Amino acid sequence: MSIAVVTDSTAYLPEELAGRYSLRTVPLHVSVDGAEPVDESVFGPRELSAALARRHRVTTSGATAEELARTYRAALDTGAEGVVSVHLSRQLSGTWDAARLAAEEVDPHRVRVVDSRSTAMGLGFSALAAGERAQAGADLAAVAATAGRVAERTSTMFSVQTLDYLRRGGRIGTATALLGTALAIKPLLHLRAGRIEALEKVRTTTRAMTRLVEIAVRSASPGPAAIAIHHLDAPERATQLTERIRGQVPDCPECVVSEVGAVIGAHIGPGAVGVVVVPGGWHERS
Repeated sequence: MSIAVVTDSTAYLPEELAGRYSLRTVPLHVSVDGAEPVDESVFGPRELSAALARRHRVTTSGATAEELARTYRAALDTGAEGVVSVHLSRQLSGTWDAARLAAEEVDPHRVRVVDSRSTAMGLGFSALAAGERAQAGADLAAVAATAGRVAERTSTMFSVQTLDYLRRGGRIGTATALLGTALAIKPLLHLRAGRIEALEKVRTTTRAMTRLVEIAVRSASPGPAAIAIHHLDAPERATQLTERIRGQVPDCPECVVSEVGAVIGAHIGPGAVGVVVVPGGWHERS
C-alpha cells in the first residue's frame, strides 16, 4: 500500500475491519483522580463504569504530537509514500491540532490530516473509506478527499441519561446542562460541524430510543446505508436499537454494534446510546 492511513482510538473500529485495511491507530488517554494518564486500550468501558460509579474523577487527553509523529515516521520508514491521518473532531479534542504539528515536523508534503468532525464510527467510517481507497492504489490527495467526503455525509446522534458528564468535560454549557437536569429531560444530541448540539428534547428514555430510530431511518433513506450503534454500559438498549433499525433499514450490509471506550464514555456517561449513519455506505471505489 503506497498510502498509509492513521486514525485514533476513539474510532472504536472492530479489529477485523481495521486489520482488513491496515489502519494504524494512535491511542487517546484516560486519567483517574489525577493519576498518570494511560492509553484507553488498557482502561476500558468496564473500568470506566466502575470508576464513575465510585464517583472517581475521570479525565481524558488527546494523542500527543510525539506519538503521532512516531506513527507517521514508522509508516514512511516501512515504505509508505504518504500518510493520511483521520481524527475525531477538532472541537472535541486537541488530537487534530497535535496531528497537524506532527505532520509539519515529519513532512507536510507527505502527511495529510483530516478532521472527521465526529467520533466513534462517525470517525471510523471515514478512516475505513480512506483505507479502502489507499488499498486500491489511490494517491495522497484522493485518499484524503475520500475521508473528507464520507465525513460530510455522516450523521452522528446520541442520547444520554444525564448531561452532567458533558458539562464536566466542557462539551456543553453549564446552563444547558442544569436546564436539562431541572426539567428531567433526556435530550437527543448530535454532532454538527464537529460540535455537540441539542437535537431534540424528550422526557423519557423510551421516547429517546424511538426518536433515535426514527431519525436514523430517515437519515439512511433511500437506498443502502452504513450504520453503527454505540453504547456505554447499556447492551440491552443497544440491542433493541439495532433490531428496530435493521427492521426498517433492510439494505444495511454492514451494521456495526460496539461499546465506546473510556475516552468518549467519560463524557457521555453510563446508559448512553448512539447511532451513526452514512447514507449510501462508506465505500468509494472510483
